[in-house]
Amino acid sequence: MQMSDYRSNTAPHRPDDAHVLVRDLSKRHPGMDRPAVDGVGFALPKGEMLALLGPSGCGKTTLLRMIAGLIDSSAGSIRVGGRDMAGVPVHARNMGMVFQSYALFPHLSVAENVAFGLEMRRVPRSERAGRVQRALDLVKLQGMGDRRIGQLSGGQQQRAAIARALVIEPELLLLDEPLSNLDAKLRDEMREELREIQARTGVTTLFVTHDQDEALSMADRLAVLSAGRLQQLGTPRQIFEAPASDFVAAFIGSGNFFSGRISAPGMVQVNGLGELRFAGTEPVGQSVRLLVRPHRLKLLAPDQAAPNRFDGRIEHSVYRGQIQSLRVRVGEHALQLDLPTHADLLNYPGERVVIGVEPADVTVIGAGQ
Repeated sequence: MQMSDYRSNTAPHRPDDAHVLVRDLSKRHPGMDRPAVDGVGFALPKGEMLALLGPSGCGKTTLLRMIAGLIDSSAGSIRVGGRDMAGVPVHARNMGMVFQSYALFPHLSVAENVAFGLEMRRVPRSERAGRVQRALDLVKLQGMGDRRIGQLSGGQQQRAAIARALVIEPELLLLDEPLSNLDAKLRDEMREELREIQARTGVTTLFVTHDQDEALSMADRLAVLSAGRLQQLGTPRQIFEAPASDFVAAFIGSGNFFSGRISAPGMVQVNGLGELRFAGTEPVGQSVRLLVRPHRLKLLAPDQAAPNRFDGRIEHSVYRGQIQSLRVRVGEHALQLDLPTHADLLNYPGERVVIGVEPADVTVIGAGQ
């Protein structure tokens, strides 16, 4: 199996240098009042990992299955490696796919499962054994080739499914909710392993998930979907720090949202809060929507000076181990704060507190989009 010294490359790119190019892709099911996928397009460079992220029913799995050739599109085009996928059957697309259920054959051994795609492609028997062994080594299943699927743990079954997808040396790897069937601890471990495998092989990868932490920690780029439409495409940091809409801001992480009007350069008059300094350059008089992430808000000492400083009262407190989450009433607003936990500095409902936020941590939603 080919290896590479692949490193994440999230520099801007053009459609003409994309390994995967999707244009205006749509799918309308008969009898539905709106498309399941509605005019989605993106370009993905070779060797990168893209997460298709969104809530249940947003069209992300339908989009993945159209790319795989499992369902036909209603409109639009798909190109992989410069090749138009129109009319190309599933078996001729050279794509490896890992399903949510893994779809392993229980009556076959692990090695026989991994070899299945090679048999379908009529790879000579003399070549199969070596490729299967290299694939099993890659996913850390050495010595398990003779086992039955029922003898494997959930994590091992997932590795076997990944090995089966990679052994054919696909041009594109497609993963549909690959970690959803694992418990929380194993899911965290497999995130790192899956990312490492993808980086070592250098295979261009698309994966579907509704888990924002999974997407942020694994992908080079995120495509956030809602109701079949692409809401925003960018690096994890771009999506988190500069969301294009209220939907993206709320879906990726949590946030405190404000509406206001620019009253002076670098100053917003916020309804029900007062003046709030920010680092944007929007013109005076413009109405804006603002976002402050809960971890950006700080507790201040009573006499501590700050550019944005507000008096409030704690309404609710939740201890979450490393984090203490507070809901603080400030004027008309109930603000969420996520603070590092200190055993001797816990805060409780009813306490009066002073909170602050740096102007650079006040984000204008949709700025620069």
